[in-house]
Amino acid sequence: MSNQLVVTAMGSDRPGIVSKFARLASECDCDIVDSRMALFGNEFTLIMMLSGSWASITKMEIQLPPLSVELELMTVMKRTSEHTAQNYISRLELTFTGQNQRGTMRKITQFLADRSLDLAAVRSHAEEDAQGNPSQHVFLTINVPEKVELDKLEISINELASEMSLHCVIERMQGTTSN
Repeated sequence: MSNQLVVTAMGSDRPGIVSKFARLASECDCDIVDSRMALFGNEFTLIMMLSGSWASITKMEIQLPPLSVELELMTVMKRTSEHTAQNYISRLELTFTGQNQRGTMRKITQFLADRSLDLAAVRSHAEEDAQGNPSQHVFLTINVPEKVELDKLEISINELASEMSLHCVIERMQGTTSN
């Protein structure tokens, strides 16, 4: 039986960090099942899910703290289990763009939570447009269960965007399974 370990790491960015994590995973006989990396300011962030035997995961749990100290990274590990995929009638990709304003993410995620929608992915960033005005871009992927009427949901999402003075693009992907 395969065991899973989620690892998160954060610290000052410098070359070779991902390589050292990948090398350690390989030396511990673990597979990197999924991973994401991003830079926030000068801070490197990494999240990865590892899979392996109980002994391999234990070895990783023992050997990661010294590597974290060496790389001056803050790390957190947590054992988990395999994700059970669920069937959804649709997956929507939403893109909100407009003037940067405080509370955008709170309002959008509250809208989704109020409707019991499964938030599968989120990415957002703020920047200045060509005229120097602050703008924001929020990208979300949501899984839609059977009980939700897609047409009504899309109308509600567009109304939310309008209330927030944001432009919204909705892309539908039918018959998806979350993973």
